[in-house]
Amino acid sequence: MKTMKTVWSSLTLAVAICAGAQAADMSTDILKRGEYLATAGDCIACHSTAAGKLFAGGLAIATPLGKIVSTNITPSKTAGIGNYTLEQFSDALRRGVRADGERLYPAMPYTSYAQLSDDDVKALYTYFQQGVAAVDDKPAATDLPFPFNIRMTMAAWNLLFLDGKPFVPDGSKSVEWNRGAYLAQGLAHCSTCHTPRTALMGEDKSQPLAGADLGTWYAPNISSDAVSGIGNWSQAQIAEYLRTGRIAGKAQAGGPMADVIDNSLRHLTEEDRQAIATYIKTAAPQHASQDAQAADSFGQAYAGIGESRGAPLASDTTKFNGAQLYDANCASCHRANGEGSAQWGGKDGASLPALFHNTALGHLNSNNLVMAILEGVQRKAGGPEVLMPAFSNKLNDEQLVILSNYLLQHYGNPAAKVTAEQVKSLRAGGETSSLVTLARVGIVLVIVLLLIFVLLLGRRRQSKR
Repeated sequence: MKTMKTVWSSLTLAVAICAGAQAADMSTDILKRGEYLATAGDCIACHSTAAGKLFAGGLAIATPLGKIVSTNITPSKTAGIGNYTLEQFSDALRRGVRADGERLYPAMPYTSYAQLSDDDVKALYTYFQQGVAAVDDKPAATDLPFPFNIRMTMAAWNLLFLDGKPFVPDGSKSVEWNRGAYLAQGLAHCSTCHTPRTALMGEDKSQPLAGADLGTWYAPNISSDAVSGIGNWSQAQIAEYLRTGRIAGKAQAGGPMADVIDNSLRHLTEEDRQAIATYIKTAAPQHASQDAQAADSFGQAYAGIGESRGAPLASDTTKFNGAQLYDANCASCHRANGEGSAQWGGKDGASLPALFHNTALGHLNSNNLVMAILEGVQRKAGGPEVLMPAFSNKLNDEQLVILSNYLLQHYGNPAAKVTAEQVKSLRAGGETSSLVTLARVGIVLVIVLLLIFVLLLGRRRQSKR
């Protein structure tokens, strides 16, 4: 009997140990999966600042309605989401509703995250509750102008623009395509930036991925149209761009897209990048009638600065012409004829692209060219360091206009233009939306109509007496 009891106890202990080990493995797996999903969703980009703690919020996101400050999503119980239940986390992620019932602004891409599966939401919840360090710092509150400071207005907006249905696979497509569609439409939220917005700031579903202004930078058309979009890119080139942010003779990432690649897309598995590329390659073509040729097909090598060298220079540098400004500010890196570094296009590329056959100069929308000059491009992740200095403090508006138009005329799309008003606006953070004014006017009209109704009703009652 003692022997049997000893054996039974040993077996029970062994089973318990195995069960515990299995549970630990499952917990580790779901944490790793949640971390991967958070990376795919690029949560770090908005919920962390350059000098701040991971996911502690505080980033002021510029929007046409004003700055929206990202929140703390660490498991802090005083400043973050440490008290959220799984259901509350899901509501915030997929419906845009916080635990206290207040509405989130759609700078948080919950309209895309609505497509996430229950299992992925659970994995994300587990990661943010157990795999992230709690930070008890509470960011400043978002303060948008009236009436958008009333968060309940987002309930009406959601009725118009939030489709709460989860992703449904297309049985006529491959497993790879469906995986790419799930990632691109959901976690990676490509349409949030690349789909134009309506007057009410909702995505224009009639023009998916047709390109959109992001305040200062321009998110180009990434549909399968060979002229207006990236239909002339191969699937392999799209996947490579997602990994490195550079394709020789076509494009290099800057601004928000560089952040997306560095923080998110380059960390995905090659299978997931290929899946996204498969989906993007088949995205419905969106053609703009004003586009005559692909943005990456414009320009050629041009050494126009040779004509200006040796000629007397104006004593006032603000009077330099385009060739002289190029010679003084650009030629040392991009070379006299704009061909860039001869090493460009290696396995991981180099930091000096050619200026011709370059989408930054090929789109009719020239904002990205201006922003690259103003802010520069600094990237260290995913390959050799990319370092283009910012010229915002070196070139005034007039100089920047002259230089930009020189670049467009000789290396890019000659139909594109840069204006003084455009440069001034981009320096100031981009154009503001008229939606605030329209909303206020609408509220006033509603109040006036209500007053008229009340007056008419009062008169009618008096006439019956």
